[in-house]
Amino acid sequence: MDNGPEPSSEAVSRHPTLFRAIRRRRNPRLRRSDITVTDERAVKRAVKAASLGNAMEWFDFGIYAYLAGTIGRVFFPSGSETAQLLSSFATFAVAFLVRPLGGMVFGPMGDKVGRKKVLALTMILMAIGTAAIGLLPTYAAVGFWSPLLLILFRLLQGFSTGGEYGGASTFIAEYAPDKRRGYFGSFLELGTLAGYTGAAGLVTALTAWLGTGTMDAWGWRIPFLVAGPLGIVGLYLRLKLDDTPAYLKLEEGNVHVNEAANSVETTARGDLLRIFRLHWRPLVLCIALVGAYNVTDYMLLSYMPTYLSDELHYTETHGLLILVATMALLMLIINQVGRLNDRFGRKPLLMTGMLGFFVLSAPAFLLVRQGSLLGVSAGMLMLGLSLVCLLGTMSAALPAMFPTSVRYGSLSVGYNLSASLFGGTTPLVITALIGATGSEMMPAYYAMAAALVGVVAVACMKETAQQPLEGSPPSVQTEKEAADMVEAQAPTPRF
Repeated sequence: MDNGPEPSSEAVSRHPTLFRAIRRRRNPRLRRSDITVTDERAVKRAVKAASLGNAMEWFDFGIYAYLAGTIGRVFFPSGSETAQLLSSFATFAVAFLVRPLGGMVFGPMGDKVGRKKVLALTMILMAIGTAAIGLLPTYAAVGFWSPLLLILFRLLQGFSTGGEYGGASTFIAEYAPDKRRGYFGSFLELGTLAGYTGAAGLVTALTAWLGTGTMDAWGWRIPFLVAGPLGIVGLYLRLKLDDTPAYLKLEEGNVHVNEAANSVETTARGDLLRIFRLHWRPLVLCIALVGAYNVTDYMLLSYMPTYLSDELHYTETHGLLILVATMALLMLIINQVGRLNDRFGRKPLLMTGMLGFFVLSAPAFLLVRQGSLLGVSAGMLMLGLSLVCLLGTMSAALPAMFPTSVRYGSLSVGYNLSASLFGGTTPLVITALIGATGSEMMPAYYAMAAALVGVVAVACMKETAQQPLEGSPPSVQTEKEAADMVEAQAPTPRF
């Protein structure tokens, strides 16, 4: 809301009482009833449900990346290994084309009907899409129908994922107390790492046990079919929860407004237009941050095993084992990163991660290219430590960029537009760049370019650590904190 031009100091001095009244009306003092005191048990249940659900979503999504070589051989006609790999990664990228569409559908829906219902729906769709891939006939059996059906169910996976991250990060951010939002938010990305680690671990174990020939014949189906039961578990956890306190308060406060709202504004199209028209600045910033983060994330967690096997001729099992070890280490420290960004701020941790990728990507890939176990492990660790600074901070920083009334929708649209353009295309672009230039250093250069964009974006963002979410009342852990907050606003008595 525009409050008009600032009054002159002369006018304020002539009418001090009037201007004090105006300031009080514009910035009313908090009452105790305005402040949310969180129930720690409820917060932990919410964090567990969102994080475990997120882990299952990314387990489903990660399986495809770690079976990229096998998928290329099973679903695409015989040809060069590079052509098969490019076809497989192109199908990986296809899912990202519909992620913005999923974000545009599920995001505004989550702002209207609640976070919980939409997160349950995305879980169902992801489980169906992943399990269906495990049942598909191969190219040898049905010809071109096989890759066509694969693309169809990859599109369903991508569509459901469009509503996942924005909803899950919003869910945790709105449940968590203001001073611990970074810590609780870091569990969301702990879930992401756990999902990727579980997928990589299962693929590694099956490949080592069954061998490449058996994996190509039928073993590749097992990880996809595991998704069905996991989806049921995630759905159960999410349906047990209440919606977030911030959303429930917003819903209570807007009940009459919603009844009288213009019909255009109550459509998904109206909601999206409002997001692009009124919140375009934080939306652009979100796209830049997420683009830099996603390029580095998918480069390390999705593409690196393929790089090790395709470019350095590691066995598929060997490359995956190194990645699993790296991710296990990141899982051990990610919550400490959450605590650090609560204490020192989101911007310092995000800047550390972006600068880490800008400075360390080239040395890390030079170490990886040596081919020794020590060199590869050291290079992966350098990249992993940079990535964990982003992983442990983004899930608290991004939701705080938008007001509660449009948070799910804005974050889903911004996140998925960026992920579609820069995240899912990363393995495809890097593979194509290596093929075009012959340089095995292209992943490092690509990550450095993305990190440079990220440095600029972090410099432009506002610090939001320990502050209430925009459009939501303050959220604290204890009654004493709430009382102290109200007392701090009380006027100083005059004698």
